[in-house]
Amino acid sequence: MKKTFPLFSNFRLWEVLVLLFIWLGIFLIPYFNDRVYGAIVWETVLEEWVSMLGFLVIFLLNIYIFVPGFLFRKRYVSYILFTLVFSGIVVFLSLTLRETITTTTNSAMPPMEIGPGMPPMELSSQMPPPKGFKPAAEQVTQSIYIRFLDYMLIAILVVAASTSFKLFSRWLNEESKNEELEKERLKSELALLRNQVSPHFLMNTLNNIHALIVVDQARAKDAVIRLSTLMRYLLYDTSLGRTSLAKEVEFIESYFSLMKLRYTKDVDLKLTLPQDIQDIPIPPMLFISFLENAFKHGVSYQEPSFVYFQLEIDGSRINCFIRNSVHPNKTKSNDHYSGIGLANVKKSLELLYPKNYMLDIKDDGIEFIVSLSIPTDMPEIKPAS
Repeated sequence: MKKTFPLFSNFRLWEVLVLLFIWLGIFLIPYFNDRVYGAIVWETVLEEWVSMLGFLVIFLLNIYIFVPGFLFRKRYVSYILFTLVFSGIVVFLSLTLRETITTTTNSAMPPMEIGPGMPPMELSSQMPPPKGFKPAAEQVTQSIYIRFLDYMLIAILVVAASTSFKLFSRWLNEESKNEELEKERLKSELALLRNQVSPHFLMNTLNNIHALIVVDQARAKDAVIRLSTLMRYLLYDTSLGRTSLAKEVEFIESYFSLMKLRYTKDVDLKLTLPQDIQDIPIPPMLFISFLENAFKHGVSYQEPSFVYFQLEIDGSRINCFIRNSVHPNKTKSNDHYSGIGLANVKKSLELLYPKNYMLDIKDDGIEFIVSLSIPTDMPEIKPAS
């Protein structure tokens, strides 16, 4: 399963909060810029805010109207035209509003100090300036057309930034949806795997009981009781998509007991389990398919046979070893030891423990060995509805 990162549940709310903090920081720039030089000239700050307000309107129009309405629908020409036209209108209105609140500077000459203890004298426009007096250089103001072009260039950058933000936001949202879809797919596939494994196991067990009815009816009745115990496990303990290691071990013990009822003492059956079974969550029916194949292909009535099952807990890993005898004279198909149940377990392992499990299968002609190792921490997978 592809690993993805978790996102916030209310994605739109967090998107709005991020934009709010970004633009709040931008609007605070003129205020703190004036504070660096001492006094705060609120007229200048207000002028900058008017310009920024226009860019904010362009940003919001693009991110919530133009990009979803035109760009995401692949109407690229309409997107470019509407963006340029509305950006031009907003820039024009912003410049007009700024001109109306721009304060005019006093062009009169400043008061002149005429001596100690004497008040400064205002110089009239008719009086010649004193010797050495240099009036302040007159500020050259740009034409409205140049400022419009400058603002339009900034507006285009704002549009590019908002488009990038929206595309990134959409990608994150899609990743979140894909993660949820992946989880739902995993739930459905695991439910399907359980439905496939259970009938396969039931079919084999019923064949065992059918063989016992002719040989020993008392043992057949005991087998029915054990089968009912196994079916209770299949119906109730596996419905949640996970079970405990203790219940799985109890299931394996019952299964081994059922197999012993069928086979004679010539078949060597050994079950080795840890003394302290911890309450570790694992997928249900994880080991039974390997065990079924061991009995199906490893037991022969004509030759000595054995099936060994060993389970151990090693730190944060659960290790399982299954060995069974190999009989060369027994009919084999091309897909020997790879029945429906075994294939499903392999798929289940890949879904639940991607790149975190170890499965090794060996056949040396004398014995067949399956080694499986999984972590003790199983991901939370709820059953499919």
